[in-house]
Amino acid sequence: MPKKSSGGGLSPAQQAAKFLGVSVLAGAVLAGIALPAVGALGLAAKGSVESFDELPANMKTPPLSQRTTILDADGGQIATVYSRDRTVVPLKDVSPYMQKAIVAIEDSRFYQHGAVDLKGVLRALNKNARSGEVSQGASTLTQQYVKNVFVEEAGDDPTKVAQATQQTIGRKIRELKYAIQVEEELGKKKILENYLNITFFGQQAYGIEAAAQRYFSKSAKDLNVQESALLAGIVQSPSRYDPVNDEAEATKRRNIVLQRMAAVGDISRAQASEAMKAPLGLKVSKPRNGCITAVKGAGFFCDYVREVFLNDKVFGKTKEARAKVWNQGGLTIRTTMDAAAQESAQRSIKDHVYKSDEVATAASIVQPGTGKILAMGQSRPYGVDIKEGETTLNLSVNDDMGGGMGYQPGSTFKPIVAAAAIEDGMPANKVYSAPYQMAYPSPVSACGGKRWMNDRSNPAKLENENSSEVGPYDMKEATAKSVNTYYVQMISDIGICPVTTMAKKMGVERADGRKMDQAPSIALGTQEMSPLTMANGYATFASRGMYCTPIAIESVGQRVGDTTKSLPVPKSTCSRAMSEKTADTINALLKGVVEDGTGSKAGLGSRPSAGKTGTTDERYAAWFVGYTPNMAGAVWVGDPTHKRKMSNITIGGRSYGKVFGGEVPGPIWRDMMSGALEGKPVEQFNDIHIPDGRNKGRGDEDRDDDRDDRGNGNGGFIGGLVGGNNNGGGGGEPIPTPSFSIPEGFFRGQDNGGGNGNGGRFG
Repeated sequence: MPKKSSGGGLSPAQQAAKFLGVSVLAGAVLAGIALPAVGALGLAAKGSVESFDELPANMKTPPLSQRTTILDADGGQIATVYSRDRTVVPLKDVSPYMQKAIVAIEDSRFYQHGAVDLKGVLRALNKNARSGEVSQGASTLTQQYVKNVFVEEAGDDPTKVAQATQQTIGRKIRELKYAIQVEEELGKKKILENYLNITFFGQQAYGIEAAAQRYFSKSAKDLNVQESALLAGIVQSPSRYDPVNDEAEATKRRNIVLQRMAAVGDISRAQASEAMKAPLGLKVSKPRNGCITAVKGAGFFCDYVREVFLNDKVFGKTKEARAKVWNQGGLTIRTTMDAAAQESAQRSIKDHVYKSDEVATAASIVQPGTGKILAMGQSRPYGVDIKEGETTLNLSVNDDMGGGMGYQPGSTFKPIVAAAAIEDGMPANKVYSAPYQMAYPSPVSACGGKRWMNDRSNPAKLENENSSEVGPYDMKEATAKSVNTYYVQMISDIGICPVTTMAKKMGVERADGRKMDQAPSIALGTQEMSPLTMANGYATFASRGMYCTPIAIESVGQRVGDTTKSLPVPKSTCSRAMSEKTADTINALLKGVVEDGTGSKAGLGSRPSAGKTGTTDERYAAWFVGYTPNMAGAVWVGDPTHKRKMSNITIGGRSYGKVFGGEVPGPIWRDMMSGALEGKPVEQFNDIHIPDGRNKGRGDEDRDDDRDDRGNGNGGFIGGLVGGNNNGGGGGEPIPTPSFSIPEGFFRGQDNGGGNGNGGRFG
């Protein structure tokens, strides 16, 4: 049996033998490198070391993980995000005291020896043999730097981190060989600079600059002698010597460093004694990382930028490759966010909807003709504290970009139907009978030569908001009053496929990524959309028919070592969705909505604007989507979980019997856009005259009503509300109860995977 020490470990002789074995093997390797003729001994262990002769290409300048800064369009900082909080600085920007302190305590002979300090090895061997334990190591600062490089490359992968730090002869040999080559190629000053930038100082601070800011709220170049000693002492064991959680232990460690600095002649004994009497003098800055640090309520915009980076192949062919670049950081991302627009959006949201309300609101602003996202906000604050009402679910965007399943846009979808009809040749003064109530026309042509058909024995019906809404109506008045039966007659006349095709050209798609249902009820906004989708879709009208894909990133600079390079970024692609004449006609129709229609409360006064209100079944959601020639915006209000109907409800401290798109979302849009457009040029629409059609002139109905509800719940349930994702994006919510019986077998449309049946059958 081998002899054990009294503590249960190896005896002093065994400890010495173990350490000597490593030292001899290391020496053999060194001999093998330096003297090829006698290399057999050293290379005997070569088989136990993977990639023994391969020096990583980035050993000299490792890709250090740094913080990423996200900027708005004018260069103002939105947020800082990082995998590891680090700011790389040159050695000249590190206090001389700090440079001396780290060398004194970690490797006082750093400038005298090579990559391996043989004198240090012997000294450690002797001390360990006498103490009966391995109380002192012999790794040089260069060797520590090499080990840190491998730890850095391992990232957050626990298996790779374990491999990089495992106490094996193989790892030590590899570390030694790399240390020799690094010494030859970098030199002492550069090694010290790299070491100070890569080392972990605890409290989420990597590198000396982050450490100086974390513990003392100052730059590394301004550290005094006692501050430098404290930080140098932390390196050996960041948890044990953490000054935030154990001031006494940290103070003892600091004083040891000061004594060592005096012993090697870096400071005088008197300086050391005086510094040891000083308090720690901490001025701690709390770690703040990620989009929670965003200003102007831009946390969700920041999060969207991250999603774009991680999902767009322009930043890497694979998701893993993109994640590696993002986690490595060191990026400066200039975005499209307009600071004034973002601030105005968030201010309007805060004024109209409280974060504690039963319902929430989300809003987005897009620049027509460019696809640039100018603002994105919501009433539920960004964060992870559920008790404070925080969430990381971005209510403005699609599911695949960190959002929900979307919300039915209601009558805000009607202008897309009108655009398809006009583009197909329908006159803008087209008149339909538009009765108060009617059965869905049948059959209706759909894509692929199919037809949607109502049930003849018991046809489903729809009706307008008010019984006073009885046609005939022309397109202008039907749009201003949001007459349901008019638009169902329209889509039944032109067919479903032109509408879904137009929607696709405008970038209007379901938030859950599914294809749009082939049913005439889509004219009433039964397909769940996101606010960003609707804002960008309406921007197509504002830009006279040109659709541009949305973009959030203008440029990305990546810092690598001492240089910064530009990365390619996603570009907006623009295409013509409709003729200029069609777009101009829609603009004329929607100007009427805000001038003398359901959206009158959203008007911008003397500045020309256009838009459309929308309210869904049983008021689970309400919308206003509108635009000027230079900005388009969408506002949604509703319960993200799709449980609270907006009847007899208090929103923003104000009580409502019924919520309409023109009454809550409309004023939010008005205030948001007024601030966003302040100081911007007043641009005009290209005016187009729409002749009056045949019009009965049914009087002055209450303009506060949107007339967007589906009349007893029918409009929304047809072709969209039976199945999985029903009414507003929550998925699996209760189905509204219609006020009429549903004929058996009526829902035989294309199922598309278990939700949103198409409201009829194809023949």
